[in-house]
Amino acid sequence: MRRAIITLGIAQTFAWGGSYYLPAILVRPMAQELGLSVPMIFGIISAALLASAFLGPATGRWIDRHGGRGIMMLGVAALSAGVALMGLAQGFWTLSLAWAVIAFGMGIGLYEPAFAALTRIYGKDARSAITGITLIAGFASTLSWPLTTWMEAQWGWRGACFAWAVLLPAVCLPMLALLPRAPAEVPGAPPAGTPAGPPPSPRVMALLVFIFAVSGFGASAMAAHMPAMLTAMGAGTAAVLAAGALLGPAQVAARVLDFAFLRKLHPLVSTTIANLLHPIGAVMLMAFNLPAAFAILHGAGNGMLTISRGTLPLALFGPAGYGARTGWLVIPTRIAGSSAPLLFGLMLEYAGSHVLWFTLVMHLMAAAALLVLTRITRSSV
Repeated sequence: MRRAIITLGIAQTFAWGGSYYLPAILVRPMAQELGLSVPMIFGIISAALLASAFLGPATGRWIDRHGGRGIMMLGVAALSAGVALMGLAQGFWTLSLAWAVIAFGMGIGLYEPAFAALTRIYGKDARSAITGITLIAGFASTLSWPLTTWMEAQWGWRGACFAWAVLLPAVCLPMLALLPRAPAEVPGAPPAGTPAGPPPSPRVMALLVFIFAVSGFGASAMAAHMPAMLTAMGAGTAAVLAAGALLGPAQVAARVLDFAFLRKLHPLVSTTIANLLHPIGAVMLMAFNLPAAFAILHGAGNGMLTISRGTLPLALFGPAGYGARTGWLVIPTRIAGSSAPLLFGLMLEYAGSHVLWFTLVMHLMAAAALLVLTRITRSSV
C-alpha cells in the first residue's frame, strides 16, 4: 500500500498542479494577450469543470470493472494535450476547446477516480491510502504556484503551458505505471453471484448529496472570495495575506492529523468535526476579529472534507460498486463548487460583511445532516 500512496500521491500532486492551479498564475497575462477579460476566462473554466462532473458515473463504473490505472493515464494524456492547446490558444473558442480537454482529463484523472482506483485495489482497507494521497497532493499549490510563476517569468505564459504539457506525462505516467493492478475481485466485496443487498435508501443518498454539496460550495467560495470577504469585514492587507498563506498549511496539517489519529474514528464522526470547524472559525472572525484563526479552522475543515468525499461512501456502502456510486455523488459537489464563485460573489456584493452567515449556517446544517445520517446508520445495524 505504501508504494501506491507514494506513486499516486506524486501523480496527483503534479496533475492538480498542472491543471487546476494554473489559472491563478497565468490568467492575467493570458487575458491581456488574448483580449479577453479575467471573468470571461474564469467563466470558461467554470463551465468546463461543471461539464466534467457528469463524467463521474461512467468513469466510476469503468474503474469498478477494470481498475483505475489505464483511465488515469488517459487522464494525464488529456491534461497534457489540453495544456498544450491552451498554450496555442488565440481567442475565446480555442481557449474553450483547451479547457474542455483539460476538464475531461480532470474528470477521469483527479481525486474521485483516484479514490475509486484505490478502493478497487484495497477494498474496505482503502481509507488509509485515500488519506495518504490527499496528504501528499495537499502540496500541489505549494509546488505549482512558484514553479509556474518562474516558468512564466522565463518563457511567458505560453511557454509555461508547453513546459507543463511536457512535465505532466514525464512525471505522472511513470508513477501511474507503478500502481498495482486491480485484483480480479474487489477485496472485501461479496463474491460474484452473491445476491446484492438493498440499495442505499433515497434518504441516505439525499443527505450525502447535501453534505457534499455544502463542502463543495464552501471550499470554492472561500478559495475565490476569502481575501475580498476579509477586507469587507475590516481586515488589513497584512492580515488578509497572512490568512491566505495559512490555508494550505492548515489543510495539510489536518490531513496529517486524520492520517495519524482520526482514521481510527468512523468517517461520520470525522466529517461532522470537519463541518463544525468552519462555523467555529466564522464565530472567531465575526466576534473577535481573528482572520488567522478563521483561515486555519476553515482550511483544516476543508482538508478533512476532501478525505471524507472518499472515505464516507466507502464506510457506509462498502467497496462493491464504489466507483459508480461516488461518480454520482461528485455531480452535486461539482455543481455547487462551480456556482459558488458567482453566487457567493453576488452575496458578498450585496450583503457585505454579513455574507459569512450563509456558509456558517450551511455547514451547521451539514453537521446536523450527519447526525441524522448517524442515527439512520445505527438503526439499520
